[in-house]
Amino acid sequence: MTASTATPHRAPLTRFELSRNAFGKLVLTTPEGQVFTGVMPVRAFPIQLAEHCISMVDADGHEVAWIDALADVPQPALGLIREALQSREFIPEILSIQSVTSFSTPCTWSVRTDRGDTRFVLRGDEDIRRLAGNTLLVTDSHGIHFLIRDSTSLSRDSRKILDRFK
Repeated sequence: MTASTATPHRAPLTRFELSRNAFGKLVLTTPEGQVFTGVMPVRAFPIQLAEHCISMVDADGHEVAWIDALADVPQPALGLIREALQSREFIPEILSIQSVTSFSTPCTWSVRTDRGDTRFVLRGDEDIRRLAGNTLLVTDSHGIHFLIRDSTSLSRDSRKILDRFK
């Protein structure tokens, strides 16, 4: 394909207005007046770059806008985006490991998360995955993911328990 016949690359829309309609759906309006009802924000990198690289997709999953950094989005759109992301994503962050029933798997972990205390069953050591640096993703027996953002920031007791499984 030559340059003269190539379709020009359109940069994603980065300026828009966002509101919620009477049915609770997010409505994105472009500067040109084009309206997209039922849009949802989707993080491109939900763990490593949670505050960056957000795609606004329409009801069919097509990208209609791109956000490089949430810090650049003014209110009230920022509040609507954060609210929609929170309702869409469920990855509790483990703040401490209170106890485990056994150091062999399967075993039950009692943990404190950013969403409260909970218990879950770890099926095997392979359900603890290192993502990047000291970030870990723990998957319970029901497929729910728990994030340990920085294993070195856990308490000494929590790290001792975790080290038995890594």
